[in-house]
Amino acid sequence: MPETTADYRQYLDPRTLARVSGLDLRARLVVEGLMTGMHRSPYQGASVEFAQHRPYVAGDDIRHVDWKVFGKTDKIYLKQYQEETNLHLILVVDASESMGFGSTTSGKHTWSKYDHATAIAASLAYMAIQQQDSVGLAIFDQTLARYFKPSNSPGQWKIIVNEMQVIPRWNKTGTGKVLDQLAEKLHHRSLIVIVSDFFDNLEDITKGLRHLRYKKHEIMAFQVLDPQEIEFPFEDVTLFKGMEDAGELLTEPRSLREGYLEQMKLFTDELKRLCRGMHIDFQRFNSGDTLDIALSQFLATRSASIK
Repeated sequence: MPETTADYRQYLDPRTLARVSGLDLRARLVVEGLMTGMHRSPYQGASVEFAQHRPYVAGDDIRHVDWKVFGKTDKIYLKQYQEETNLHLILVVDASESMGFGSTTSGKHTWSKYDHATAIAASLAYMAIQQQDSVGLAIFDQTLARYFKPSNSPGQWKIIVNEMQVIPRWNKTGTGKVLDQLAEKLHHRSLIVIVSDFFDNLEDITKGLRHLRYKKHEIMAFQVLDPQEIEFPFEDVTLFKGMEDAGELLTEPRSLREGYLEQMKLFTDELKRLCRGMHIDFQRFNSGDTLDIALSQFLATRSASIK
């Protein structure tokens, strides 16, 4: 059995996924890998919403008595609740130019941050729809490029996958403005998963996240970075091309490495801090790591924290 597991694991490696042309197949492979190590989905469970009052009848559970009404009227009423079992999951995927950066895998295949982000989003969508939860999709760059309302219909996952396979226009980023737009669009309390490198003005991002939190949405922030962005492994004189009109720089990278890594750490730490301050789950994903392990570790941790 260990050999079978090892063989199966290779299909979840980014180098292998880069050679798999269909996003739907990528997502299915990831989800199958996830489910082998998870016993309980973090999306399970029901929330309840107040529906109405009804008069107390002898034998009723007094834990549901509305004591505020009793104090005002001297009459005993119970609160009745309506189960709300359907989760609304909104996947917000960054398709700006910086997300097109990626490392070349074995052969001629490149696995970009956008590839990794869409594989994450497609996998979460697949899991949610399998549980009859509703899933919506927002794809953005400097504007909200495409938006699809949440649905739990069997065809919704295919719509989401097909849309994420449309080649992005690779424009600049406008994260904060897009999050503001979403906050105004969504009229049902939702779980919003933002998958992005978050290479944008943090002040604007903070405003957008606050707007969503003000509307009572739950948020997860998934930062996707390429291994080269995390490690800065360059040794020889290199021409660096800035994304989103940032220009070019020909330089000796070893002299920049320490300063670059310090600035990257400061940026990520600040992003984590602002998320923590708003009770937003934050996770950084290395696009060189196998997806099922990274996702299962995060989801298992989150599942344990909300029990």
